[in-house]
Amino acid sequence: MFFRTLLLWVVGLPITMALFVLVLLSAVVDRRGRLVHSIGAFWCRIILALSGVKVSVTGAGSLPTDRPVIILSNHQGAFDIPVLQGYLPLQYRWLAKTSLFKIPVIGWTMWLAGYIGIERESATKAFKSLKRAAKKVKDGTSVLAFPEGTRSETGELLPFKKGVALLVAMSGVDVVPVAVKGTAGVMRRGSYSVTPARVTLKIGEPFSTDGMKAKDINKRAREAIAGLLG
Repeated sequence: MFFRTLLLWVVGLPITMALFVLVLLSAVVDRRGRLVHSIGAFWCRIILALSGVKVSVTGAGSLPTDRPVIILSNHQGAFDIPVLQGYLPLQYRWLAKTSLFKIPVIGWTMWLAGYIGIERESATKAFKSLKRAAKKVKDGTSVLAFPEGTRSETGELLPFKKGVALLVAMSGVDVVPVAVKGTAGVMRRGSYSVTPARVTLKIGEPFSTDGMKAKDINKRAREAIAGLLG
């Protein structure tokens, strides 16, 4: 564990800074953020490799490439993010709390990639953010969100928030459920050390939510993700 933590910070930090320079350069020529997202995915794979996290993926063929979708995932640990970013073979934009955008380098990269911040402290601002996200989806961009809103400390699925279901209803596109398992112990909350692990990423079949209410969307998505975690 000590070796992996040392490797992550000693090797990972200069790589992060070097790639951020590339992010800044790519943002000049690609205002849509596609290159920034791809660089982020490459960076995530490096971070996972340095941390000793091995990822197996199943169901990648379920991801539609001909239309935008909303991807909903469970949330077990901080390393869910690099696993999803690094191994979901799709261009998408994250729905994330606005505080993450204030993190130096990482947060700035999120902004340049066109990810969508949600202001949790204000219901009005949160709804406006969801409307912006829905417009992005309607314009052809897939979005990924954690419907639980925060990571589960037990590994059990938490209740799904209504906001993400509203986004699905406003967007009118299919939902792709995904499940990440094995990340909870890689980096504990409040810790900067890493523990190698084997992680699985399961991608489920997309399903339509046409005509469904928010509570029914949440129920269907929760059942699908629970089945993948099975």
